[in-house]
Amino acid sequence: MSGELLFRARGLTKVYGTGTAQVVALRAVDLDLMAGEFVVILGPSGSGKSTLLNILGGLDVPSAGDVTFRDHVLTGASENALTQYRREHVGFVFQFYNLIPGLTALENVQLVTDLTRNDPHERGAEDPAEALRLVGLGDRLDFFPAQLSGGEQQRVAIARAVAKRPDVLLCDEPTGALDFETGILVLEALRRANRERGTSAVVITHNVGIAAMADRVLRMRSGAVIGTTVNAAPCEPADLSW
Repeated sequence: MSGELLFRARGLTKVYGTGTAQVVALRAVDLDLMAGEFVVILGPSGSGKSTLLNILGGLDVPSAGDVTFRDHVLTGASENALTQYRREHVGFVFQFYNLIPGLTALENVQLVTDLTRNDPHERGAEDPAEALRLVGLGDRLDFFPAQLSGGEQQRVAIARAVAKRPDVLLCDEPTGALDFETGILVLEALRRANRERGTSAVVITHNVGIAAMADRVLRMRSGAVIGTTVNAAPCEPADLSW
């Protein structure tokens, strides 16, 4: 970790609906996330963790409170500004892979890098083949999604997110649709991106076992952060017990 503050959130509240149909998804959440940190946000379904992740990623806006990314205030930003923020700074990894069936693994990653090669921050985009090698798929460059296992498709999605060299990977239940052994491979790919590229990672999950590999664990319930744990010695994905 660099010691640089990446995200600062204060009083984040999100309310959906009105009257008797009103649902409070977030309740005055305060949160600081550091550059280079690997954070797991742990909680059951309905705890607010996906809503929090979407607000950090600029996919949703809070009903109250504010969030900043470095020195940039995301709260109240225009849709164009949020689109630029997502394009330049955030890599998303979802539970479902969202790959384009008619493109090979290499082409799925290259589609994103082609859009980010003119990055105004001059980081440029990573070579798509190198991004796939990072996640252990150097021998699958020319395979189409239908020719890949679920875990391989998820690792293509990680390579796609990593290849644009984002500041942070926001991962929503990335192992939720996978078996244990395949999930470990996906978590190892995220760990390599974090350690070898210095990319911050925020992983939301209901799986308590994954928390052991995090630098820090935030526990959520009923829209609130109810506890924070710092892991002095995060374990390797291969040593996890789910």
